[in-house]
Amino acid sequence: MLTADLARSRTRDGAVRPLFIDISDEQYRETAATLIALFEDHLGEPKGELDDAIDELTVADTDYKIVQGLAKLLRDECEFEQQAAVDPREIRKRLFERANDRYPIVRQPTLGEDTQKLEVYSAVADELGISLEECYRGMYADLEDNKRLVRFGDQSVRDDSDGQESTTTTTKLTGNSKQAYDQRDQTVDWLLARYNLALAQAVLYDASKMHFRVWEHFGTVFSYMKLFGLMHRIYPIDEDGNRVASTDVAAGYEAELDGPVSLFRQSQKYGIRMANFLPALPLCDRWEMRAEILDEGSAGDTKQFTLDYTDGLVSHYSTGQRFDSDVERTLARKWERSTTEWDLQREDDVFDLGSEVMIPDFAIEHPDGRRAIMEIVGFWTPEYLASKLAKIRQVETHNFVLAVSERLDCSDEDFGDVADRVLWFKTGMHVYDVVELAEEYASPVETDPD
Repeated sequence: MLTADLARSRTRDGAVRPLFIDISDEQYRETAATLIALFEDHLGEPKGELDDAIDELTVADTDYKIVQGLAKLLRDECEFEQQAAVDPREIRKRLFERANDRYPIVRQPTLGEDTQKLEVYSAVADELGISLEECYRGMYADLEDNKRLVRFGDQSVRDDSDGQESTTTTTKLTGNSKQAYDQRDQTVDWLLARYNLALAQAVLYDASKMHFRVWEHFGTVFSYMKLFGLMHRIYPIDEDGNRVASTDVAAGYEAELDGPVSLFRQSQKYGIRMANFLPALPLCDRWEMRAEILDEGSAGDTKQFTLDYTDGLVSHYSTGQRFDSDVERTLARKWERSTTEWDLQREDDVFDLGSEVMIPDFAIEHPDGRRAIMEIVGFWTPEYLASKLAKIRQVETHNFVLAVSERLDCSDEDFGDVADRVLWFKTGMHVYDVVELAEEYASPVETDPD
């Protein structure tokens, strides 16, 4: 995402709006193409040289913030790596010891007046079994500016057996987050679309609350919502976005996401989670979002921020299977190595709780048709936990079981009639403890009569 200093937005009449760019504008397309070429040309080169080239880049009539913003998004697609034949700290230590009583060290000694300095480098290089060039290049190879660009998008640089660098293509997960992304080349259209989305994300850094409505891809959107640890309440809605009494007549769902003002001390941490979540919404053909943004100039006041599918934002998130937490991911991996007949599956069912709904985490199924539904209760604030417990106590499904973190401030009594269905865990769950609970409460899957 963009850093706050690269964000571009305008506030008018209490509403904030990102300053989106026209992706079809030739000026911006030329800027994007120039930057992409710049990164490709600097594969294998020091990061400092790439940064200097970006700073020197001037494109007629293009805002400096736009150039730096586009470059920031391209940097997110890069890997920079220290490249030295020997640990730079060891090279420095030996050079400084030898030069202590002689001459100061220079980065690139030359013949002539620097002959004695060259001898210091040569002696250390011989001691370490490396070349003279490797010695003076490696001396400060661990500095950030001297790290080499080894991957840009799906292009990477590696050393062949003869020591020569070559460019190859690799499979990757782009970005710095844990979630999976669609594999895409770094093209002009890709970069400009990412930039507009990043401008919208930047507005959400100071968000205190978010509401959104979606009319399809519920499982995918709600999965990302849980992945980023967003505390939520979900309500069924009709085609026009009005709340309805039950999921039986729902055309879509509305979610309320709480932020730092209502549940935490005022900070950007939760707003950044909302910003990370935002790309999940453009995965839907029809969606709406509104958020309350803290006004830095007036304590307690907020600005309104709205977006919907007509804004033309494009998501780079994947619609593939993902896990909402390390606890879930670890359980799934343990399950793959186990010998149980029970199958662990991601769950997309919606529990109708009257005016609200709940989406459990897993379904546990047996080949004979028995099935249990499991909800994992991990990290939540006391207020949100109370709301979650109230919803759990409303679930009337017989095959519903729970896994609850012992770090939460709650006990068996808080779970009412479902207390016997709770599996308490510290850092993770054992597969066969989950299986034992499923065997006790699983029920046959109901099938429609032919």
